[in-house]
Amino acid sequence: MTRSPAVMGIINITPDSFFPGGRSDSTADAIATGRDFFDAGVDIVDVGGESTRPGADPVSEADELARVIPIVSALAQLGPVSIDTQKEAVARAAVAAGATVINDVSATLVELAGELGVGYVGMHRQGDSRTMQDNPHYDDVVSEVADALRALALRARAVNVPQLWLDPGIGFGKTAEHNLELLSHLDVFRALCDELQCGLFIGTSRKRFLGTLAPDFLEVDDRLEGSIATEAWSILYGADVIRVHDVAVAVQLRELLTMPTDEVVA
Repeated sequence: MTRSPAVMGIINITPDSFFPGGRSDSTADAIATGRDFFDAGVDIVDVGGESTRPGADPVSEADELARVIPIVSALAQLGPVSIDTQKEAVARAAVAAGATVINDVSATLVELAGELGVGYVGMHRQGDSRTMQDNPHYDDVVSEVADALRALALRARAVNVPQLWLDPGIGFGKTAEHNLELLSHLDVFRALCDELQCGLFIGTSRKRFLGTLAPDFLEVDDRLEGSIATEAWSILYGADVIRVHDVAVAVQLRELLTMPTDEVVA
């Protein structure tokens, strides 16, 4: 039977997040959304206060703290919460407020996760948010990303990170072709995670490369079907966590794909 992954629901308290449907306009709205996510069956809610979309400008530490800490504090009383940040001070404050996972696109906070004794999602990214899509280049994207994730995992083990997930970074410093190459070789990353005894983390939801796969480019509001297709692919090829905007659909997809065969009705 296909392994049953955790579903991580995205809450962005950012005015410039790439998907308008995933933005929360206020603290109260974000908390209500998180409550709805838990009610829909998500396993963890990911709270972010700084957009990491291509071309995004950095947010000040003070602004990011003001955005995320009240939300983390409230939602941590309802279920597991991760903090999506690249800043040490924000990660520290969020863990103090109840977050149990640091989701780090920069792969710079692994030692902090070990110090605080919390879970860690380490992602591969080429460049930073402002430059990563300028001209991403790899000689062999699969092996280069795998090598970088292996090195990150060894850093995590050296500082005793209690729970580790590796994310190949779909859409972060990659062309559409790179993203498809990574997805077509998820078996490589599954084997890597099995070897290193960590989890495989995949996020494709609503990303731009999905829009390039149609004859006419699809804007973000029209990428649900592509998101579902790539999430299904990720589940079938062994993802331990899928990070999604459309949580009810993803939970239903997970249940369908991981249903025991003796429960399937012809």
